[in-house]
Amino acid sequence: MDKSIYKNRRNSLKNKLPKNSALIIPGADLQYRNADSSYALRQESSFYYFSGFSEPSSVMVLINSGEKIESLIFVPQKDKLKEIWDGYRAGPDGAVDEYLFDQGFENNKIDELMPEALQGLEKVFYSIGKKSGFDQKVIDWTCAANSKDRHSNSIDIIDGSSLVGNMRLIKDEHEIDIMKKACDISAESYIDVMKSIKPGDNEQGVEALFLYEFAKRGGRFPAYTPIVAGGESACVLHYIENDKDLKGSDLILVDAGCEYQMYASDITRTFPVGGKFSKEQLDIYNVVLKANLAAIDAVKSGNSIMEPQLISEKVITEGLVELGILSGDVDTLHKEGAFKNFYMHKIGHWLGMDVHDVGDYMEDDDFMKFKPGMVTTIEPGIYISSTMDVDDKWKGIGVRIEDDILVTESGNLNLTAKVPSNPQEIEALMA
Repeated sequence: MDKSIYKNRRNSLKNKLPKNSALIIPGADLQYRNADSSYALRQESSFYYFSGFSEPSSVMVLINSGEKIESLIFVPQKDKLKEIWDGYRAGPDGAVDEYLFDQGFENNKIDELMPEALQGLEKVFYSIGKKSGFDQKVIDWTCAANSKDRHSNSIDIIDGSSLVGNMRLIKDEHEIDIMKKACDISAESYIDVMKSIKPGDNEQGVEALFLYEFAKRGGRFPAYTPIVAGGESACVLHYIENDKDLKGSDLILVDAGCEYQMYASDITRTFPVGGKFSKEQLDIYNVVLKANLAAIDAVKSGNSIMEPQLISEKVITEGLVELGILSGDVDTLHKEGAFKNFYMHKIGHWLGMDVHDVGDYMEDDDFMKFKPGMVTTIEPGIYISSTMDVDDKWKGIGVRIEDDILVTESGNLNLTAKVPSNPQEIEALMA
């Protein structure tokens, strides 16, 4: 991959990071499953966004000198024995030659060299509270830098989460191409799995099918733990037990998406295990689908990010009244929040390198406006558990429909439209 993409992102901080300031970004450390058996490293997203570098326990420092962005990186040292066991290490020289950093250092020298790098700066930005133990490290380095010149002003430590998050919020063409691929992998996987499901299958087996379909198309890992919820389990929003048998009369709600080249996809579909919706299931499903489509239409540059939320609430409230599940005036019920017993979550979230991606939701003391390059999920739902005070025919029905929507100059693009959400198309696919 062309490493200049990452160098250009670092250089773009020239117009965002204040002069005579530094941004510090720590990478991920190896995580261990048990004993000495580690998980595959998944690099910290912001670290990768600015580096493309995937070795553990690394730290980068980006300094706006006023003339340019100076880039420093601390990486694992070259070690022939460890490279035999664990694979190639770039080392400090490789970080400069291959990843285009200005300077590279061994990470075991960071406590000695970081104060020198920070000396004389006015501000240090980093994401406060995000990595265990790192807050104290930054404080120690900054205090050591301050002590080197007692006649200079003390360095201010500032949370850099919004600075980095709002850069990542607007996807460039390179990122959009990757996210389209991630969504295509997940969409094609959904289609194949939906065709294969039958009564008597187990949720765990369905989960395994998704992981297989993702992996064989190039998405080795899921972007998050899949939700495979048959019947009333769909009313548990983050159900991940995935261990029950599926009945022919059940709906199954699947919330799953692959990660491809560090970018997430996130799809939810709800469909009948036996291939045909019951009347009550279809009634609820159609209300959610109407909310999904109406909310997607509202994802447009210049619209408030809350507009799809309000639209989905009103559509669901109106639908529940029409079905007799709620009674009263629709506007009054919406104002009172009567829908929240059945639809208790927000319409969606930012999507990118993380499934719940970084980026603010407020701007200038108001909700942010959609801008081209943003990607958001749209995922309304209705959940009616058996404990709710409704007619028995509705109990145990849980429905959510989720798509990934790219904001464009002229409107939006549904990146996951390939997976059918129309109930007739779903039944035809599963026939």
